[in-house]
Amino acid sequence: MNRRNLGARGEALALSYLRNQGFKFIDRNFACPFGEIDLIFVDKKTLVFVEVKTRWSLKYGNPSESVTKRKLQSIVTTGAIFRKVFSNLPETMRVDVVAIEVTNDGSLLSLRHIKNVTG
Repeated sequence: MNRRNLGARGEALALSYLRNQGFKFIDRNFACPFGEIDLIFVDKKTLVFVEVKTRWSLKYGNPSESVTKRKLQSIVTTGAIFRKVFSNLPETMRVDVVAIEVTNDGSLLSLRHIKNVTG
């Protein structure tokens, strides 16, 4: 499995998981000059920007450890732009991380949902 397939697999797993948790899916891979947001949902009355990190090996650390302050700032800035473009969505916003580990063939080993990582 190459990196692109790994990322797509992780996003598909996160999308399915969050929908099963009752989140309402809005968009995926929203991009602007300031960055990209993997998945966007509404959870009750909160707009949620989700960063998905997927690994098939822990050689370089846990997936959630690779979400840097710089990446989080990029998500917050991009999210503010998304919110301006889609003004009918909730005003309250947060950033979640979904950290996923899979086998070499893409089978799920673990999924960890970390809510409100910037709050």
